[in-house]
Amino acid sequence: MPNTQSKKGLFQFYPHNLLWLGLSVLAIVLDQWTKWIASTHLNYADPVPILPFLNWTLLHNYGAAFSFLSDAGGWQRYFFTSLAGFVSIIFIFWLMKMPKKMIILPMAIALILGGAIGNLIDRVSLGYVVDFIHVYYQDSHFPAFNIADSAITLGTILLLIDTFFLEKKRIQNAETRNV
Repeated sequence: MPNTQSKKGLFQFYPHNLLWLGLSVLAIVLDQWTKWIASTHLNYADPVPILPFLNWTLLHNYGAAFSFLSDAGGWQRYFFTSLAGFVSIIFIFWLMKMPKKMIILPMAIALILGGAIGNLIDRVSLGYVVDFIHVYYQDSHFPAFNIADSAITLGTILLLIDTFFLEKKRIQNAETRNV
């Protein structure tokens, strides 16, 4: 069996990173399954109280995460579809090139990728994204979101942690080894 760890070509991937693609697929499946449940069991814009701060409320989002640009007139569908497709391709390549020792960064990329593709599926097939998680406190309401948005948000938080804390440590370790 050839040593795939030593090859560094553009299309050479590390097999261990298939696990991270599996996390992306899990995020996509959970997202699509919960959106299907919301679409088939909830009435549009009719809140179902779950907790004192949480409703299930079926909404159609024509914008980006958390309804950003949802009232922009229609151009955003094509923009966000193209953007999600382009970013997904880049993230797949980036994810598959991750060294085996890294955990937080590939997890972040996998979650962002899964969330982006989950919402991309909605945008292409429906023309909008299904949102149903509605969090609020008294009269302050957070825009409705879904599992894909949650995966993107969690992935972004992990990416920031990796960038601001772990990357510095990797650079310091590399400099120590090179001395």
